Amino acid sequence: MAETERRLIAIFAADVEGYSRLMGADEVGTLRDLTERRAVLDQLIASHRGRIANTAGDSVLAAFGSAVDAVQCAVEAQAALAKANAGLSRQINFRIGIHVGDVMIKGGDLFGDSVNIAARLQALASAGGCCISSVAYDQVKKILPLEFTDLGAQQVKNIEEPIRAYAVTSKGAATADIVGFATPASSGQLSLPDKPSIAVLPFQNMSGDPEQEYFADGIVEDIITALSRFKSLFVIARNSSFTFKGKAVDIKKVGRELGVRYVLEGSIRKAGGRLRLTGQLIDAASGAHLWADKFDGSLQDVFDLQDRITMSVVAAIAPRLDQAEIERSRRKPTERLDAYDYYLRGLAVVEGATKDENEEALRLFYKAIEIDANFALAHAMLARCFTLRKANGWMADVTKESAETTKLARRAVELGRDDAAVLSRAGYALARVAFEPEEGADLIERALALNPHLSSAWQFGGLLKAFRGEPETAVEHLAHAMRLSPLDPSLYSMQTATALAHFVAGRYDESVLWAEKASREDPNFLPAIRIIATSAGNSGQLERARKAAKRMLEIDPTFRVSKLSDHVPMRRPEDLARYAEGLRRAGLPE
Repeated sequence: MAETERRLIAIFAADVEGYSRLMGADEVGTLRDLTERRAVLDQLIASHRGRIANTAGDSVLAAFGSAVDAVQCAVEAQAALAKANAGLSRQINFRIGIHVGDVMIKGGDLFGDSVNIAARLQALASAGGCCISSVAYDQVKKILPLEFTDLGAQQVKNIEEPIRAYAVTSKGAATADIVGFATPASSGQLSLPDKPSIAVLPFQNMSGDPEQEYFADGIVEDIITALSRFKSLFVIARNSSFTFKGKAVDIKKVGRELGVRYVLEGSIRKAGGRLRLTGQLIDAASGAHLWADKFDGSLQDVFDLQDRITMSVVAAIAPRLDQAEIERSRRKPTERLDAYDYYLRGLAVVEGATKDENEEALRLFYKAIEIDANFALAHAMLARCFTLRKANGWMADVTKESAETTKLARRAVELGRDDAAVLSRAGYALARVAFEPEEGADLIERALALNPHLSSAWQFGGLLKAFRGEPETAVEHLAHAMRLSPLDPSLYSMQTATALAHFVAGRYDESVLWAEKASREDPNFLPAIRIIATSAGNSGQLERARKAAKRMLEIDPTFRVSKLSDHVPMRRPEDLARYAEGLRRAGLPE
């Protein structure tokens, strides 16, 4: 058994910008081009005395004994990769992040906060760029003939303290090529949809009370939901637009990264029983302000204020929408503001990564339906909580909790037959927990008919397609989900579903790559680890399979292959049989 050691190293994290989009457009061609680019990158890492550690698909994690070697390798690699891209229609652009810190090394792989920091720095870089931490900067600034741009302190996901970041460029390079200042031509930006497209950024909480943050976020969530009901609009999912929360944003950059023409931003002030919403609509390409207004009212008027700001935005960018769609967008989720308050609090923690967050979300949503027994969305979100408990192995009493999930999901559908968010979450819960895949799929199809821009519906629908033995359609659905929410913090869940689709298609190597990418984002996400074990087992990668199996049993010691159908509701017996065989080869107990 490999022992764990600690070491101070320079961590080099690289990832392909827009990989999901590229794969969705041309899977075979992208894999071919990526293989060629990886050969260039791997050779340069070796020539600078680096060692490749964790790697999966489009991502590379490498260790260097020196920050100078790591940064010099990054700059040379980006130059070589840019040359390889020259004249080609498909651009494979890497983003690179570098940090110096203490890491844990086990079996050749790297773990720890320092690895996470390097990965977050990589995410801050533009396509073809490099972003380094202040620790790395201090070690190279007087040695390498490079220029650095201070990007300030950056608050990044899952890292408590802000990280000071620096962009790197060769001396004499244009400012536009520095990380953080990418031009559209160099950024690998998403193409605009063939209809008006919009992202709603988190509104500023002007109340002076941090406890009201959930309220401001909830209002924006509802505005996004209302806008999403318009079939004439392309609306970015909440999880992606909220990655800009708490940051000073460049609207043009937001437009490029999310692939939208318009951006809505605003603020909310809640004082006593009064509420003020302000909003401004901006053309992301030019930065021009198209519309701005403020809306005042009592707290009891909160839904009316949301309606007014939504209608104003729609009037500015899509004035010919059907009146029926406008009326449907005005439907209130509940008449009880106290129930709505609990719902918003639950919404703020429901997709959290821990069991404690899940239990807190359950408590809050149960309070909401205790106050308003007819609150459809709260019922649906309770079903969602139990679905997450099932996926993560958190259920204390599987039989009892599964029955409760079924009851909540069916009640949600009964109360919210015309609400896409309700139908998609309830439908997936019925398929995943109650083992009713046909009924679940029908509900998700109805959700997509009501709101074709709901990222979660495409995600859940894609996963169910994989369960039903339709892998190609599943991959298409999931690629569309990732386009609707390209910066989604839960992207690992969509990547895991894509891994399952490739498993069903018998593409085991590709399945492993997608699942390992997801597992790096959430190392405790059992579905991703399980797919690594079975796909690696079926493809003869036994060391990789056994490593995943060991991790599975650390998280859930009760797992047995004979109980696989409790976890993976495959429709076709042959798919379930292949899945079980891969787990047996990985060494999991019968």
